[in-house]
Amino acid sequence: MMVTGRGRVGRAALWLAAGITFAFLVAPILAILPLSFSSGSFLSYPLPGFSLRWYEKFFASERWMLALGNSLIVGVASTIAATVLGTLAALGLSRRHFPWRALAMGVILAPMIVPTIILAVGMYFVFAPLRLNSTYIGLVLAHTALAVPFVVVTVDATLAGFDVNLMRAAASLGATPLTVFFRVVLPLILPGIVSGALFAFVVSFDEAVMALFIAGPNQTTLPRQMFNDLRESIDPTLVAVAMVLIVVSAGAMALIEALRRRVERMRALRQA
Repeated sequence: MMVTGRGRVGRAALWLAAGITFAFLVAPILAILPLSFSSGSFLSYPLPGFSLRWYEKFFASERWMLALGNSLIVGVASTIAATVLGTLAALGLSRRHFPWRALAMGVILAPMIVPTIILAVGMYFVFAPLRLNSTYIGLVLAHTALAVPFVVVTVDATLAGFDVNLMRAAASLGATPLTVFFRVVLPLILPGIVSGALFAFVVSFDEAVMALFIAGPNQTTLPRQMFNDLRESIDPTLVAVAMVLIVVSAGAMALIEALRRRVERMRALRQA
């Protein structure tokens, strides 16, 4: 296929815009990465030397390890809850004759649109009479509400390419609804479910605003501890912690991309 001069210019402009956008997004990460390996006691360039002292301080600190443990506990619990609820919601919304689908989808996706601080204030006043503030249960429920939309979106996208005739064929052979789900539906949409679970974990693991309103002293998560330390003093340990968060998020995004490619290959094989 011949590419005209105008087409080449347009493609070059597109690549240039994408490169500038990528550089704008990645530049802050590249700026703090060397600082986490600085041997100095201040965040400054040029670096006086390279050292792992701030990572050692992070992993040796009881305060930071408690915050990391809280983040993992809340992240795993909210991920499990959000994955179950989001998958069930996506399965219900995928039905062709589901009434008020657009309205229901809008309500479910509201936490992705409404500013987090508004949700945090609202949940604080809702949880207060129920005595859920300053508890792990309250924090898990709050993070679950934030994570469910991401699961719904990924699972719903996976169900868009799902062949309903497979369910009908299994049912015609005598399979019960539970058997159809676990033996037919679940294996085919599992990549989408796992992708949604990874998104949910990243959302919970990086969330700071909700923890500021809902969590108590015993439920301090890693982002909240970073916020507390940032108000008191700027310690290079914060940069090391930030790099840990970045590595966790980047690893999750890499897994999501791998699962996305697998889903595309499975769709291509089914259409072949």
